Amino acid sequence: MKTFQAYLTKSLKVYSCIHCRAHLAVHDDLISKSFQGSQGRAYLFNNVVNVSCGVAEERVLLTGLHAVADIYCGCCKKTLGWKYEHAYESSQKYKEGKYVIELTHMIKDNGWDVIAA
Repeated sequence: MKTFQAYLTKSLKVYSCIHCRAHLAVHDDLISKSFQGSQGRAYLFNNVVNVSCGVAEERVLLTGLHAVADIYCGCCKKTLGWKYEHAYESSQKYKEGKYVIELTHMIKDNGWDVIAA
């Protein structure tokens, strides 16, 4: 059995690392499904758990210049996506402090098949 730094409540809809099944985020923290990563579609989250951040660097992304830091799974150390540290354009400021995880690195766990009463 794996021990996680943070284990999200089983009753919540949870996104997990596809490589080791460590919990990453809850569905309620999902902001947008309209992001693009280097390996395809990606989701923007308000909060994540069980990740570590690399050093921030400036990158030109689809929406302009940003300071971003790669994020890694805290358990298996695989690269998952990035964290927005700074947005240079005012229209992109809402991304600051938010996390992007590429779909190729996560799966849905727990309560996804439960029908709300």
